[in-house]
Amino acid sequence: MNTATRDRVDAHDAHDSQDEGVYVFVYGTLRAGEINDVSYAAERHGIEAPVYVGTTSLGGRLYDFGDYPGMVLDATACDGHSAGRVTGDVYRIATALVPVLDEIEAVYPGEAGLFVREMHDVACEGATYPCIVYPVSEAAVHALPQIADGDWVTYRRARDANAA
Repeated sequence: MNTATRDRVDAHDAHDSQDEGVYVFVYGTLRAGEINDVSYAAERHGIEAPVYVGTTSLGGRLYDFGDYPGMVLDATACDGHSAGRVTGDVYRIATALVPVLDEIEAVYPGEAGLFVREMHDVACEGATYPCIVYPVSEAAVHALPQIADGDWVTYRRARDANAA
């Protein structure tokens, strides 16, 4: 992982730089060290490295699709009454990286897919960021195992260690 990826930005710097990019909340294979690591995706395409803002969580439930997770957002999460939380990381990314992330998540204009791209306010490190989030629908997770603690990285590592 390149060092720029995990350099924190303070809230003041992050807000001053909003015109230079957008924010994304990543909770699965786009997280650092995972197969679609957002920093490696940027590097592969010659795009400026994402800037790590911090780790936080969103209200919702996480499900195991096998090689990747899917998050169902919880509409009540905004009022603090949600029991489920999904752990993820907030990054400031170059706008040029959005189509790359859309491709990874198979989000195409005018086509229905598993994931959708939505904008949600995400609280992290004492500030709130308008983030791109890639959730799935409630219907997509029927009969899939739920990841109880909402953390894909911890879950995947334990699952893979038990399978070995």
